[in-house]
Amino acid sequence: MDGAAGGLRQSLRFRLSLWLAGSILCVGLVSGMVSVVVAYNEAHEFQDDMLRQTASLFDQRHLPTARSLAGGSSRDADPEARVIVRLVPPAKAGGTGTSRSSFPARLAAGAQTVELDGVPYRAFVQVLDSGKRIVVAQQTEVRNEAARNAALRALIPILVLVPVLLAVVAALVRRLFAPIARTAGALDRRSGEDLEPIPLGHMPTEMRPFVTAINSLLERVRESVSMQRRFVATAAHELRSPLTALSLQAERLAASDMPDAASERVATLRQGIERNRWLVDQLLTLARAQTSPTPTDSTASVRDALRSVLEDLMPLAESKQLDIGAEGDADLHVPMNESDLQAVLRNLVSNAIHYTPPGGRVDLACAQAAGVVEVTVEDSGPGSPASERERVFEAFHREADSDAPGSGLGLSIVRTLVHRVGGGVELGDSRRFGSGLRVCVRMASARAGMKADASGRRD
Repeated sequence: MDGAAGGLRQSLRFRLSLWLAGSILCVGLVSGMVSVVVAYNEAHEFQDDMLRQTASLFDQRHLPTARSLAGGSSRDADPEARVIVRLVPPAKAGGTGTSRSSFPARLAAGAQTVELDGVPYRAFVQVLDSGKRIVVAQQTEVRNEAARNAALRALIPILVLVPVLLAVVAALVRRLFAPIARTAGALDRRSGEDLEPIPLGHMPTEMRPFVTAINSLLERVRESVSMQRRFVATAAHELRSPLTALSLQAERLAASDMPDAASERVATLRQGIERNRWLVDQLLTLARAQTSPTPTDSTASVRDALRSVLEDLMPLAESKQLDIGAEGDADLHVPMNESDLQAVLRNLVSNAIHYTPPGGRVDLACAQAAGVVEVTVEDSGPGSPASERERVFEAFHREADSDAPGSGLGLSIVRTLVHRVGGGVELGDSRRFGSGLRVCVRMASARAGMKADASGRRD
């Protein structure tokens, strides 16, 4: 939880949203308070104006001031506005000039607040042309209720618009930061070999310096990796000639007469030289796969490449008495040149032969479904632990308890070549045998080949 909270605090989008939301809430609160006060006061002023205009009508229209106005009958009050209109009784000598249910006789002209029967009223006193005075009054409680309603009605738009504005701001912030999320997602989906620069086409101006710096870093990394790969390729190429010469010299030495002990040592020497030659060949293949441009229009036949690989590796399989079977009902083609496809199949079949114990089985299968060619190699060997299946694709990685010959570059070469054409490699447990490894290579089909013999082939 602490990590999540710390991540939110470090999020620019979260901080921007928080500050904008706080600013909107503060402005909305202040605006609401001001609107309530202004609406409340304006309601009171409007009511005072209404009292003043009502009183002026009696003088301008010469309305009768009958005694009924002084009597305070029900005709004096407007039932909706609750406005009371009455005559001010004249002041009597030696008395207060007031009676029950009547306003004080000494009210000054103009607006004022008075009490009638203990109830506060807002009153406006108007002196008529005849010299009489009238009072137009309204209960303070009624006025306050009307003012509160007006203030609440003025507050409702703010209460509705502030949440809407918060939602709009959150959506806008999310939309404005979407290019960052898309760029991060695109970088996260890249493979380790993809060091192409990030396109700047639709990048916001504020992000361009940052993305430009990343592109510069990618360019430096690409140059460093390219130099390293060129070094490996050059070193492997330089080692190839002396190893070939050593192999020829060891072959001639083995053909000469020598004691048995010396012959055994020469045989061991030749095996070591062959292993080194195989390692150099694998290094060259890997360097070529990593540095060569991706083929665009090359296609290769899986059946032809598999036949060539089996012809080369069959003597090794026969020496271990392995049963190798191949199944397939069509001549399928993949978007890969022939040498790369042979390298993929040779490494897969060679690994299966090396790791399968004598007398075991290796099955090859090729099929097509939904425009995808699937090549499967299964063996009856010890298999590979699930925890090691991702690491086996690393260059020079070998399982600790493995005594099979090899350089640890085979599966790395396979994945590099297959990924170049947009394919994938998957490892799993063998489905045909009780134990063993199942390697499945999937690549897009280049074109439908001619149908081969419907029956499978067992060699």
